[in-house]
Amino acid sequence: MTHEQTSDDGHPVDQPVHPRAYAADLPVTGAWRPGDPVGDRRFAPVGGGRPFVLEGGGVLSDVSMAFETWGELSPAADNAILICHALTGDSHAHGEAGDAHATPGWWNGVIGPGCGIDTDRYFVVCVNSLGGCQGSTGPSSVDPETGAPYGSTFPTVTTRDIVRCQAAVADHLGVDSWLAVVGGSMGGMQVLEWGVMFPDRVRVIAPITTTLAASAQQVAWSAVGRTALALDPRFRGGDYYDAKPGDGPFAGLAIARSVAQITYRSAEVFDGRFARDLVDPRSVFGHWDRFQVESYLDYHGEKLVRRFDANTYLILNRTMDMHDLARDRGSMESAIRRLAHLPALTLSISSDVLYPTAQQAAIRDAIRAAGGRCDHHVIQSPDGHDGFLLAARQVGSHLAGFLREVGV
Repeated sequence: MTHEQTSDDGHPVDQPVHPRAYAADLPVTGAWRPGDPVGDRRFAPVGGGRPFVLEGGGVLSDVSMAFETWGELSPAADNAILICHALTGDSHAHGEAGDAHATPGWWNGVIGPGCGIDTDRYFVVCVNSLGGCQGSTGPSSVDPETGAPYGSTFPTVTTRDIVRCQAAVADHLGVDSWLAVVGGSMGGMQVLEWGVMFPDRVRVIAPITTTLAASAQQVAWSAVGRTALALDPRFRGGDYYDAKPGDGPFAGLAIARSVAQITYRSAEVFDGRFARDLVDPRSVFGHWDRFQVESYLDYHGEKLVRRFDANTYLILNRTMDMHDLARDRGSMESAIRRLAHLPALTLSISSDVLYPTAQQAAIRDAIRAAGGRCDHHVIQSPDGHDGFLLAARQVGSHLAGFLREVGV
């Protein structure tokens, strides 16, 4: 299958996409843009009009963060909980889908009235990460200096840059200290950085299904996905925003998502749900006749294309690879000592092959070795890494019990 594209000399050229057809109307980007329905988003400026200098040396002249809140902030501003989202999440951690929000809240059942993070009791905040594509400044945002989307010029972002922007949102809301900072996967990396960077601005941390530093295998999986995305001819080096619908880097992003999706679930789930079933039982000998599991991966790839941005995927995926709590801090032990006074909870998913239980056990052991408290529970679930999103009842129960036990 090919899509028609125009070359530099104005002549149409056919570019290959994917052996299996995708929908013809896929957007060039699923990013939220000014003028789109706002929904539950609110916005906070960062930097007070001054350039925002990133850890890696890049500079953004103007930064705005999109965030959502649930519940009421107490008069003393002492009941606020920050939720940190994973790679393809956003600020819509709780709520319904609609014109402004492509999917329901990604942690519905963990966050909400009477849930583990009870919005009748707590003021809950979730911020779309710096480099994101759902309202916060990212590659799809307009660069004030050029009047065009940043695209390929958007600088490298680290977890520490993201946390500094979240701290600016806290200032905007009048929250001097979070009651708790909670998150899984990429969000858990941010939780750990909160404990090290701002140990006096948080009382409790809950870094779940995450790691002290990205492992070589995690980097390897990410690198394959990013390469597949960048090799899509419609990626155009990251400057694709003026392309027509159906002519964006949808195939590359969908394949990157497929690679990741394999690591998010377990062999038990794949075998139990799909076995060796074919999409068309009568068609097996064609080169691209599909098994049901292939159809599943294509579905999730296309679904992501409709709500996400290819450049944001590259930026934040790379952010996760760079995560290392010990970087420029002397040692991991030195970093952990900064947060050891904070009660901590970490959770594992028994079948998680991407962020296996041993990595959360290492968090527990490091905090305890520094003299701190860290509770660690393993949730029995066949759903792999995605279990921290799907096992809402168990995750919420552990969070509620821990918050209650430490008196917050």
